[in-house]
Amino acid sequence: MKALLLLVCAFAVGMSAILNLSAETQPAETQTADTQAYGPYPTNYKEIVMKWLDTQLIDAGSARIEWGSDPKPADLGTKGEHLYGYLVNFKVNARNRFGAYTGMQSHGALIRNGEVFKGLGFGY
Repeated sequence: MKALLLLVCAFAVGMSAILNLSAETQPAETQTADTQAYGPYPTNYKEIVMKWLDTQLIDAGSARIEWGSDPKPADLGTKGEHLYGYLVNFKVNARNRFGAYTGMQSHGALIRNGEVFKGLGFGY
């Protein structure tokens, strides 16, 4: 009888751990972010950033990208103004005007409503 009770308890603990893991498949920050301010979570953020990089880089086809963590809600506003979105950090190594690779450089992109509306690390 004690063995049966122990087995049932072990099963209950295991199931609660599995349910807890499945609840964490989407980052916790996205579960609490205000979609009115930040927009919907950009599940296709790599595609959004790649499309934007096509307009920013001299030779976007040569770009080698190292992605950082998943997008996180961020407010990049200054002086009391808010600039809400999901911040994606990444590193880029791409060819410059002379055809030489520039080396890995850190950049960021603030995404809201499926598009990049602020870039970080590109000289602006």
